[in-house]
Amino acid sequence: MKENIANVNRKAPAAVIRAKETRGMLLAGDIGGTKTLLGLFDSSSARPRVRTVRTFATLEYNDLLSIIAEFVSTEAVTPSAIEAACFGVAGPVIDDAAELTNVPFNIDARRVRARFKFPRVTLLNDLQAMAYSVPVLTPPEVHVLQEGQPLKGGNIAVIAAGTGLGEAMLHYVAGRGFVPSPSEGGHADFSARTEREITLLRDLVARYGRAEVESVLCGPGLVNIFRVTHAGRCDAAIDIANPEAPAAISTAALEHRCDGCVEALHMFVDAYGAESGNLALRVVATAGVYIGGGIAPKILPALSDGAFMRAFREKPPLAALLEAMPVKVILNAEAGLLGAAVFASQQP
Repeated sequence: MKENIANVNRKAPAAVIRAKETRGMLLAGDIGGTKTLLGLFDSSSARPRVRTVRTFATLEYNDLLSIIAEFVSTEAVTPSAIEAACFGVAGPVIDDAAELTNVPFNIDARRVRARFKFPRVTLLNDLQAMAYSVPVLTPPEVHVLQEGQPLKGGNIAVIAAGTGLGEAMLHYVAGRGFVPSPSEGGHADFSARTEREITLLRDLVARYGRAEVESVLCGPGLVNIFRVTHAGRCDAAIDIANPEAPAAISTAALEHRCDGCVEALHMFVDAYGAESGNLALRVVATAGVYIGGGIAPKILPALSDGAFMRAFREKPPLAALLEAMPVKVILNAEAGLLGAAVFASQQP
């Protein structure tokens, strides 16, 4: 398969980071269905300092080993300079291995360790990795949808729609602080709440055999909603076979160029708010709810117009509990990568 480095987000002042400069460094990765981020971090603080980050087109590689090999070669990093590596992967991690949900990758921490001789290699579910970043995020890295009243000792919920839908939680444990835990809640059943959503539910069941939350709340999920809201032609002339269709649908909706696209985005936002509220109840997220993923920052005007929070809160008899929960959108596009680095830095 063709190897391609999509872009370099940041680099240290020197053109290349030599091995002698990376002694005691952390290698972090965020392996997603569309792109993979790999980065080198300095472990000298509670929030590891980034040295360099590269973005790779995931499906243009045979496996994670190929991506890591390209990264260490390009950055001229001697593997022995890495003291710990952690990779967030889009799928359940069982016995240090994962089969990615939306990518034909089988990733095994033992194979990575054997190939590159890293002393410690850990795989985390990608949302669990993102959850590790939450305690170190700064105010400019989040957008507040609801101030709420965070409770000390409360739990935190994290939900993120992108290529797929991920969910995670941070349980507060006395003496330890927040302990992130993974979830595969994105593959739970989709619960329709309105007549329009029931129409969507029927379409999803006919198309896929069952309707899961991820069939609605992710990029391809927006396309599924689009099919229901467009009985005829699309005024924005969107080709749903195009990989960029989800972005085109949301853009057309935000620019009010197509009524069907406007309705599709409204249904998406409404369902996103409702599922975020569901997760908040399951976790009892009295310390906050964080909305991550690639979609939320791109549709902030739609998330901020009130529909998202109405769907989030309208759950009697516990509406008051939800009204008190802080709700924030994560603006840092590399939160998953940062979280993987935070986890790696905490390992003995």
